[in-house]
Amino acid sequence: MRPAVPPIGLQLGRAARAVSRAFDDALAEAGGSLPVWLILLSLKTRRVASQRELANAVGVRDATLTHHLNAMDAQGLIVRQRDPANRRIHVVELTEAGQAAFLRLRAAAVAFDSRLRRGISDEEITRVSRALDRLTANVRDPGSVPMTDGASSQK
Repeated sequence: MRPAVPPIGLQLGRAARAVSRAFDDALAEAGGSLPVWLILLSLKTRRVASQRELANAVGVRDATLTHHLNAMDAQGLIVRQRDPANRRIHVVELTEAGQAAFLRLRAAAVAFDSRLRRGISDEEITRVSRALDRLTANVRDPGSVPMTDGASSQK
């Protein structure tokens, strides 16, 4: 027997893939990619002391980050220097070209967010956000009962 409506997980997965592909395209049009955007954003908004901290902030492994940083270094977006206090640590900083790339990708991300929100009221955005928080809580802890503010409690 077919369900009257598709399972929410299937709908969410399809929506997530469509939004992710569209965001990737928007960043590519601005001359970047999601990993580059996340690295630039982390470098711009936090004081990151090492590549390991940057990898954690971006949510990738050290080796994956190194691959992206090598490409960004070759493009002149970043420079890496050894920390004089600890020669084992590389400190990553944006160059002028990196600053310009950040501004381009930020504009693309803001425009994309506006595109996503088109025709959706602030109230609806709040409801969607709360529903996504509940879905996340449900899969993280199947025994929890999500609260309306996004927190959860045990049954």
